Amino acid sequence: MIKHRTLATVGTLAAAGLALTGCAGSDDGGGTADGTTELRMLVNVTPNLTEEFWNGLVAPFEEANPDIDVVIQNPGAEGVTAALPRLLTAGDAPDVVQSTPTVEMAPELVDLSGYDWATSAPLADQYSIDGKYYMAGIGFQLQSLWFYNKTAFAEAGIEEVPTTVEELTAALGKLKDAGWTPVQTGGDWMTSHSLQALGLPTIVADDPDWYAHMSAGEATFSESYGPAVETYADWVAEGYVPKDSLGIKYPDAEQAFLSGESAVYPMGSWFAGTEANATDPADIGVFRAPAFEGTSGPAMGANVASPYSILKASEHQDAAAKLVEFLVTDRTAVADQLAVDGNFRDGYDYEMTDLGSELQQIVADTPAEDYTPTGQGYGERTLPDGYSDEINAQTQALIGGTPADDVLSAMDDWFAATTG
Repeated sequence: MIKHRTLATVGTLAAAGLALTGCAGSDDGGGTADGTTELRMLVNVTPNLTEEFWNGLVAPFEEANPDIDVVIQNPGAEGVTAALPRLLTAGDAPDVVQSTPTVEMAPELVDLSGYDWATSAPLADQYSIDGKYYMAGIGFQLQSLWFYNKTAFAEAGIEEVPTTVEELTAALGKLKDAGWTPVQTGGDWMTSHSLQALGLPTIVADDPDWYAHMSAGEATFSESYGPAVETYADWVAEGYVPKDSLGIKYPDAEQAFLSGESAVYPMGSWFAGTEANATDPADIGVFRAPAFEGTSGPAMGANVASPYSILKASEHQDAAAKLVEFLVTDRTAVADQLAVDGNFRDGYDYEMTDLGSELQQIVADTPAEDYTPTGQGYGERTLPDGYSDEINAQTQALIGGTPADDVLSAMDDWFAATTG
């Protein structure tokens, strides 16, 4: 009989862990009286990734391994990223964690470099740290994307999706002339997403080591991001990006595009899951964010979906490795995880809408070397802490009317101050 149990949320567990630290090992590190190995898995619990989903996901693994009991650990409202350091401090670390490894956290994680299923997993190389592989993921969350309203494009006489930034700019002009709001964006974190979708495909394609060069002070923001910031400022001036965008919340922006109120929406691939569940959405397609003319092979911003790591503190690392291997290689398990959160992986199909199929084709057509981080980055390709907040603030200033030169100077000053 499979045991489907979920531990109390981490807020409760942290206190309990402090009280139990002194007697750790009394149950053989998680083993039970009947010899069953208990594996605790700290995961993100969301409206999609419910506790019921997680328990159902690991049920086949438990059936195949009756001596292993997987216990889902709910981090509560603070999420895995905040909960894990507290659990480590409390001496109550889980065996497996669903979280992106960082340079700071790497010493606490098991090196998975000896496992083919880890080194060949999606974005494995991009997430490696000092040449070591500390996680294995299930697929991709694409970010350098432009979703578009097919009706709007038809009415504006746009027969082919743009393949360069210059073509995209021309298309936005046609959309505005046809009476459409060209670009759907908003405030909060959304603001800089559009600027990064505009700039990074060229910036990283032209300089694959851009993150390292920026962090080392060997490149400047104004040199690399200048054309994108200037183009975005032109979009604002032409009315392609409405100046009242900053007052729009993410759910409202999403709904406006879904209902056909705008023409183009820069957003990550998770939007396909929203579209699939929407009632009578607009006729929506998607194209890969293009680069400026003269750049071939645009970089594709992407995050790994569901990265799993094993804690060194685990007394059951072999059993934990069996679990992670199942989660990232079992075809049904992978497909179920991809489907529930709208993620993608070449060769792993699940029931999806036409929009999902278009995204799956983008994944199939994207070479591994084209993938890049966005925002602050990951693995060894990172920027100084606070970058995501700073570029978001400066993009908001750009929409508010701050000249492109002033934004570029402000970003150069920020990097100079943070990189020393």
